[in-house]
Parts: sequence; structure tokens; C-alpha cells
Amino acid sequence: MEEKSAVDSGEKAYTCCVCERGFSQASDLLEHKCSHNGKKLLEPEDCGKGPDSPPDLETNRYSHSGERQFTCSDCGKVFGRLPNLLKHRYIHTGERPYTCSKCGKGFTQSSNLRSHQRIHTDEKPFKCPDCDKCFKRPGNLISHQLVHTEERPFSCPQCGKGFKSSAKLMTHKLIHRDERPFNCPHCKKCFKSSRELKFHQRVHTDQRPFKCSNCEKCFKTSGDLMSHQNVHSNERPFKCPYCGICFKRSSELKSHQRAHTDAGPYICSECGKCYKYFQGLMSHQCVQTVEELNL
Repeated sequence: MEEKSAVDSGEKAYTCCVCERGFSQASDLLEHKCSHNGKKLLEPEDCGKGPDSPPDLETNRYSHSGERQFTCSDCGKVFGRLPNLLKHRYIHTGERPYTCSKCGKGFTQSSNLRSHQRIHTDEKPFKCPDCDKCFKRPGNLISHQLVHTEERPFSCPQCGKGFKSSAKLMTHKLIHRDERPFNCPHCKKCFKSSRELKFHQRVHTDQRPFKCSNCEKCFKTSGDLMSHQNVHSNERPFKCPYCGICFKRSSELKSHQRAHTDAGPYICSECGKCYKYFQGLMSHQCVQTVEELNL
């Protein structure tokens, strides 16, 4: 548990003997040493540097030979490096040795802890080269960059619909299933995914974990927060491919695009007539109701 306390305290107890750079984990130091020779870990007689411990010696030897010698006794998965096996073992033990000093949440990897700790700060080191917007995680930046393109690389194998992220594709796939295994303990309503259930439960708790850094207004979903943040800027990232008009929200663009097409997503359940806008469907149903009353 010495390595855990070093991560929590920020102490860099492991020092590179070549450049004197410090690390909080022995495994990080081991990886760093490769940068000085441009190769995978070498045998001591090849690189002239001795490992820091007997486990490092084993890792050094097998990485250089290309053999995958470290086998998980629980599932049989094989690894070429001992640190990778040790990290993998947490899956079976449930151990989360890296704990956030702010909220107590545990993680299996120090990199996940470092990423999590940005929640407690305003640090946003990942900057978009197109609009200078900054993000706390590299994955969020990658997802954001698709806003500047029409690329939808994730396609549904059943209906062919494209999505900008794998998470949105996964959520969409649930439409094709009839199962709703996630039950709300408060109202017994059922959902197709744990994510939908999690969002729904905020109705009962009024939890608003997503806070705007500009005005401190809080929101129930990250999507609502992202839509709100456009209020504080003149950015209009959603561009109509037909006429070039730009919008602050994807929902506004989607609504606008119906003016260029014959698509009518709002369908009357009585006569099957389609309407481009919800208001049109409501007006139609009111007329139908009045006509039925006059019969």
C-alpha cells in the first residue's frame, strides 16, 4: 500500500537514474525508462541499467524476449508485463487501491484517479484546436471535435443510423430491444439501461450534479449543461448543411432542418397524418376533437 499513499500525497518516490524525473509509481518509472533507449524494456546486459526490484527484472526479461509469461490464475489471461497483470487482478478482487482524498471514491488505476480529481478543480488541459474550448478529459475532447464535422462513424447494424459517439450508439441499440431490466425503486418505472435509470432517479432527488463554471447554475444532465453553456458564448457549432444557418443547440438545428425536407416525425395516432412540428400535431388533434363533438 506504499504506492497508494504516494499517489494520494503527490509524492514522487521513484526517480529515474538517467534524467532524475520523479514518479509516484514504480510501474510509471519502468515505462519512462523506455524513452531513454527507444525500445521495449531491455535485458540489463543490453541496456546497462538494472531494474529496481526482482519483479521488474522478470518484466524486463519477458518484455525483451516478446514472450507473454504472466498468467492470471483466475481467468487465464496472459500478460507480457507484471504491472499489467497486477492491474488486471483488481477486476477479480474488487480492490480499488487509489482513493480520492476529496470524496473517497476508489479506482483501480492511478491514471483514472488523476482524471477523476479534475472534477474537484477547474483544470481543463485538453483544448479544441478549432474553437479553443477546453475539456477535463481527452475522451470529451474527441467527442466534442465531431461537432465541427458531419462525421458519424458509429453505425447501428440493425437500422443503419449513424452516431457521433459509441455511447450514443449503445443507447440507441436499446430501442431495438423490448427488455427493461432496470427498475426505479421509487416509482417502479422500468428502463432499458442503467444510464436512463440514473437520469430518471434525479426526478425523485432533484440532484443536479453538473454545475456551470460561469454562473454556477446546476443541471441534472451533462447535455443540459453543455446546451446552457452556449448562452455564455456566441458559439454556434451546429450548422445546417442545406442553407448554412448556424445554431447553438443540436435540437434547434434538427427542428430547422425539417423546413428543408418532407420529414414529419409527429404522427397522429387516429389518422396517421404526419407533421413536421409538435404544435402542428396538437392543432390537428384539437380540430379532430371539435369535429367529433359536433357529430
